[in-house]
Amino acid sequence: MMIRIGINGAAGRMGQRIVALASTDENFEIVTALEAETHPRIGSDAGETAGIGSIGVPITVDWKQKPDVMIDFSSPKGMENLVRLCLEHQTPLVFATTGISPEQYNVLYNAASRLPVLVSPSMSMTVNLAMKLCELTAQTLNNKDADVEIIEKHHRFKVDAPSGTALKFGNIISEKMGLNIFQHGRVGVLGERSRNEIGFHAVRIGDNPGEHTILFGLPGETLEISVKASNRDCYAQGALASAQFLFGKPAGLYSMNDVMGL
Repeated sequence: MMIRIGINGAAGRMGQRIVALASTDENFEIVTALEAETHPRIGSDAGETAGIGSIGVPITVDWKQKPDVMIDFSSPKGMENLVRLCLEHQTPLVFATTGISPEQYNVLYNAASRLPVLVSPSMSMTVNLAMKLCELTAQTLNNKDADVEIIEKHHRFKVDAPSGTALKFGNIISEKMGLNIFQHGRVGVLGERSRNEIGFHAVRIGDNPGEHTILFGLPGETLEISVKASNRDCYAQGALASAQFLFGKPAGLYSMNDVMGL
């Protein structure tokens, strides 16, 4: 069955890739492409904006057709309004925007009691598999005198640091190892490294679509779990797979682990 999707943030870097990939996938039909009312591409064809030619779907502020699933790759600013609209139309939501506040997360969690909501800081299949590997590693190395450092790299335009994905890695490891101090970078004379911390280091460079390296260091040896994106299509494909998974599901909170059967 073809799934009719809406894309919030359709003129953004990720939105354009979802438009491009979904338009050539027989499993999907794009029926709604949304952007903020101040965006210069309002009124333009979503396909032309994505560089694939006209698909007959204009970029608008309001919903023109009700989609079967809405995919959000936008910014935290309009998040509450989008959730309100999804609740009003009973439209399942794949939420892939990062940098939202704890209060905004609560809005999503509350919405999940009334409709299907899938939330993930990364839509990448390999990133989510790497998270499972880190969970196993952290569980195994708990109380084994291991240090943990997380290094992430993204493009110069990314506005939040560290990335939501890096923080998710940190939360998974913290839960298994009881490391409750998140040290964001280091400068000056800080003294000896705390035994209860996870170090985070954010690199912003060029057009890097995303890299995460998690270091587990023990005396005499180090384990690295590293995952790298070569382009943004991995995130777009993950979002489309999530939309396909969420279609027809009952109300509830879902993650990429559910999509991947992890």
